[in-house]
Amino acid sequence: MILDTTHANKDQTQLINDLVGKPFGLMQSIKMKGIGSKRMMIADVSPNMKHYLNSIDDINYANLELRPIGVLIRINKGLKNYTWVIPYYQLVIYKTNGSSIHAQGKFIQFRQNTTFKENKAFFDKLLDEKVKYEAEFNILP
Repeated sequence: MILDTTHANKDQTQLINDLVGKPFGLMQSIKMKGIGSKRMMIADVSPNMKHYLNSIDDINYANLELRPIGVLIRINKGLKNYTWVIPYYQLVIYKTNGSSIHAQGKFIQFRQNTTFKENKAFFDKLLDEKVKYEAEFNILP
C-alpha cells in the first residue's frame, strides 16, 4: 500500500504501525547500527507506480526504513512524499543490475552506483530481519 505522507496524519501513522510495527526505539536502532538507508537513485518502477515519480527527467530518489515486521520505502516526488508499506511476508528482493524490491504486484529497481554500494550493509541487515521474521513464524513446512 502506498500512502501520501507529505503531511503528518494520525490515521496513516496508526495504519503504518499496524502493518509493519512501531518504529524501533533509540537504543534498539543504535544496537542495530542504524535502521535507515541512504537515499538511492530509482532506475525503474512498475507501470502502476509511474505516477509516484517525477514526470520530467529529474532523478528520482527513495530510501528505506526498517520496522519490526516490515520495511518502509519513502519516495520523493518534488515537494510530495510517498511511503510504500511492505510487510516482510510480502517482500521479495532480487539482485540484478542494482537491486529490485517486489511486493503487492509492484516493483522498484535501484541503480547500481556509489550510493547503492554504500547501502550494501543495509540490504544485508534487511535480509537478516526478513529471515528472523520468517523463522519466528516458521512459514516453511
